[in-house]
Amino acid sequence: MPVSALVFRDWLQELAPGNTAADICRRAGLKRSTLAQQLVRGKVAEATVVAVARAYGENPVLGLARFAPYGDLASSTATPTDAELLSQVSTARLLEELLVRGGELPAVPPASHPGPARAESECSSCEPDVRQWVDAIDDGDLRQRVSEATGIAPQNLSAQLRANRLSPELAVSTAREAGVGLRNGLVITGLVTATEAGWPLEAWEQAVRRLPDAELAFMAAERLASLGRALRRTTTDARAVRRVWEHLG
Repeated sequence: MPVSALVFRDWLQELAPGNTAADICRRAGLKRSTLAQQLVRGKVAEATVVAVARAYGENPVLGLARFAPYGDLASSTATPTDAELLSQVSTARLLEELLVRGGELPAVPPASHPGPARAESECSSCEPDVRQWVDAIDDGDLRQRVSEATGIAPQNLSAQLRANRLSPELAVSTAREAGVGLRNGLVITGLVTATEAGWPLEAWEQAVRRLPDAELAFMAAERLASLGRALRRTTTDARAVRRVWEHLG
């Protein structure tokens, strides 16, 4: 949910007193027309708040916490669960760890997985996997509870998840209903970084190394099976398109 433009203006006066809209846009890397349109409509996008906060040295999570419905972000400092972290670890990294434990590859020294760079890369170098995060924290009826709490129709929530995305408000609501850190949803959707949310350095690597051998093997197998299904669908769709073009001549 975009935040109030009136509250945003007041926040700007505290954050950047005396700065014009042009100054703020230039420093935050925003288009003046984009900010102007949001202010006229009375609603400012969360991404705009994040960009401005970063530009002026404020933690974007705390910047968002100045606005409804994100006020409780400031006090929600729970670290991510292993299930959340592992949902974002790449399949390649899981396979690498599996081969290392099986003796097929030499152990990777910790220095090869630098702290913040490695941790951030697992979640931000590729598109964050929102669906896997929701599946990881779902106790069985999470989607239904989120739908009831936010008023979003179940089919609309499902559509966002099928597209592998969630709005910031829904991401926070999902975290709240699942009983995990509220900031975690913002990391998974890519709105803020893990460092900005206060996640421990090397959190992903530590979660992988804590994973028992059997669970690691099952998780890698499930990822490969999912990848195989996706590739099969892609191949089938490509063949169907090719047949249509051949039929059309």
